[in-house]
Amino acid sequence: MAAAGPVAAMLSVIVTAEAASDRLPVLLAQLASAAVDGLVREVLIVGGGPAKLLEVLREEMGAELAPSLVMAISVARAERLLILPASLRLRSDWLESLGRHLRGGGAGALIVGEGGPFSRRGHGVLIGRQAVAGLAQPDLKRVRRQLARTAVRLA
Repeated sequence: MAAAGPVAAMLSVIVTAEAASDRLPVLLAQLASAAVDGLVREVLIVGGGPAKLLEVLREEMGAELAPSLVMAISVARAERLLILPASLRLRSDWLESLGRHLRGGGAGALIVGEGGPFSRRGHGVLIGRQAVAGLAQPDLKRVRRQLARTAVRLA
C-alpha cells in the first residue's frame, strides 16, 4: 500500500550487506515501491558479497556501491538516511507507516521488521545525516544505540 499524501523529504537508503548479501535482493525489491512513490532518492549498498551479484543489483535496481558506511554517509544526497541491514524483512505496511511518520515531522526512528524488535535480523534506523556524521567510526549498531532512547519504533 502506498503512503497516503505527499511526503516532503526524500531519503537516501543505505543497506549494510556484509553479513547477509544473499538476502539483499529481497530487501531491494521491497524498497522499489518507495522509489516509485518518490520517497527513496537513492540506494547505496555497503559491504561485501559476490561481486557478480552486487554488479547485477547495481545495474538492475539502480543502486550504487560504497566501500564503507562512512563513505556511504558522506556521498548520500539526502539529508535523511534510512540505514537498513540486508537481513531485514520490511513489514507489509512499512511504507505507509514511514510516510505517516515523515509527514508528522520525521524524527529519528527504529525500523522494525517482520520479526519484531527482538528479531535476530535486527532493525534499521531513520536518522538525520548530521546526527550520524558526528559519530566516530559509525556502524549500524552504534547508530541504533544512539537512537534507542529517543526514537520512535516504526513497523
